[in-house]
Amino acid sequence: MPLLPTISTFFIIVSAVLVAIGWILIVKGKASAHKKVMLAAAISALIFFIIYVSRTVFIGNTSFGGPDEVKTYFTIFLVFHIILATTGAVFGIVTLILALKRNIKKHQKIGPVTSIIWFFTAITGVMVYIFLYVMYDPGQTTSMIKAIFGF
Repeated sequence: MPLLPTISTFFIIVSAVLVAIGWILIVKGKASAHKKVMLAAAISALIFFIIYVSRTVFIGNTSFGGPDEVKTYFTIFLVFHIILATTGAVFGIVTLILALKRNIKKHQKIGPVTSIIWFFTAITGVMVYIFLYVMYDPGQTTSMIKAIFGF
């Protein structure tokens, strides 16, 4: 298994698990513990992002190495994941800012939505990792646009 993608995927899983724990903590009324766990989740997601961007800039992205008849489906799934991840990141930043500014009413409204988006982002991210590195041999390392769309 390639080291950097494995490490970055690990951090996305950790962030999703921490978000789930944070959700449980706030339901139980443990606001202080919730805050600590959610900050740890944000840091974990940030570590993922730093590794991902660094790898993209300095090494490139791995293209799909599986069979051609699966490639179109993978590409559609990957684009869905990218849109979901981008949406989740924006929601996550807004949710975190609302909490840090103590705008708890808005934070309480957007937080559950953000969490659900993040769970789906983590799940689809793990599935992308499995498609790229576990189910099939990795494709070439290339530019982001070539890795996503194959041209």
